[in-house]
Amino acid sequence: MAHILADRVTIEFPLYHVGARSLKKRLMAASRLREDDSHRIVVAALRELSFAVAPGERVALVGHNGAGKTTLLRTLAGVYEPVGGRLEVAGNIGSLIDPSAGMDAESTGRENIILRGLFRGMPEEECTAMAAEVGAFSGLGEFLDVPVRTYSAGMAVRLAFAVATLMTPQILLMDEWFLAGDADFMARARERLETLVQDADILVLATHDMSIVRQWCTRAIRLGGGRIEADGPVEEVLAAA
Repeated sequence: MAHILADRVTIEFPLYHVGARSLKKRLMAASRLREDDSHRIVVAALRELSFAVAPGERVALVGHNGAGKTTLLRTLAGVYEPVGGRLEVAGNIGSLIDPSAGMDAESTGRENIILRGLFRGMPEEECTAMAAEVGAFSGLGEFLDVPVRTYSAGMAVRLAFAVATLMTPQILLMDEWFLAGDADFMARARERLETLVQDADILVLATHDMSIVRQWCTRAIRLGGGRIEADGPVEEVLAAA
């Protein structure tokens, strides 16, 4: 059964080129910075986060820029490894944090799609069929067989979105409500995205758009300074902000 369990999860990043002792002292005065065992200055991006997400929950991550929302999403996706605490994420994950990540600009759109499928362990025949489906949805036509580096920004977005949303995950991670492209593509993208959200067991969405939070989420976690400041029903958390 899909679920997320975080127990005192901590994420830290080292700060390099901080050699001067006076600068170190000034930096250490900041509450999110410390010196580790290797005498490096590290910043605590997330500090001892504890929460659980069960099937059926739609969770919004809210807070100011720099609060830790995207870092938490990337941690749930397995991009960052906690330096402290315990994190358990059970279930197939779909990530709309950076849909274009991993695209090879020198390969064609079709080659990128097939490589994604093979990486997921799909048979080659299924990958070929998936490429045809992505091509039809994205409307790229003959451009599906030219290098991605020749794509316009809009074409690259359409390809990335079509690939990222092709299969319904158990756990859907989103950084903002992802919609882009021309009017025709946006209409199709909106329908697919709403279906994806409805069908996923768990949604975790980081956003600044409170109308999206109220429409799609049942629970909100407000982050501040890398810590959880509030966690509960959407209206209660938003009202307390």
